Amino acid sequence: MLDLSVLELLSVVHREDFVPEALRAQAFVDTELPLPGGRRMLAPKVEARLFQELKVQRHEKVLEIGAATGHLAALLSHKAQRVVAVEADAGLAAQAQANLKRAGVLNVTVLNQDGAAGVPAEAPFDAILLSGSVASVPQALLDQLKVGGRLAAIVGGEPVMRAVMITRTGASDFRTVEMFDTVAGRLPGFAEASAFSF
Repeated sequence: MLDLSVLELLSVVHREDFVPEALRAQAFVDTELPLPGGRRMLAPKVEARLFQELKVQRHEKVLEIGAATGHLAALLSHKAQRVVAVEADAGLAAQAQANLKRAGVLNVTVLNQDGAAGVPAEAPFDAILLSGSVASVPQALLDQLKVGGRLAAIVGGEPVMRAVMITRTGASDFRTVEMFDTVAGRLPGFAEASAFSF
């Protein structure tokens, strides 16, 4: 169940403005939407749940990995002090930047680079959101969280993936909570789980 502040924000940040023109009619269909380069935009319900569970506060600096067209970065911008959004695909990064500018969002920096290493120069972050699935969360990203910081990600391989929240509880201590089962497209640039072989 989405809380009222999230529902209100969804009416302010128009998802259809961040969806490719040809797919605008499907902006609110609860499924992933195809994007250039084989990427997919998370389903609206999954986006909203991850966003809500991250519980971003006004004073916080947030890192989003896999900005795609900029929709989640725009949502985060309304809650956070500053958002650093990383997108590996140059075309999508440019589209995200244009969409955010058109929406009047001023506190998001879009970087066109691989996301698996995060952005060490900007760390530490209060919150990190992975906007797609990964086989596992790299330690390099966890190390960029402040103590008390949270990372939301969809982890695993098809058909079993889980949305998880990882909280940094100490210098080298992390607590993981499984939130819900889902399936999402892979983020590029992250290592896959090694296949078992003889």
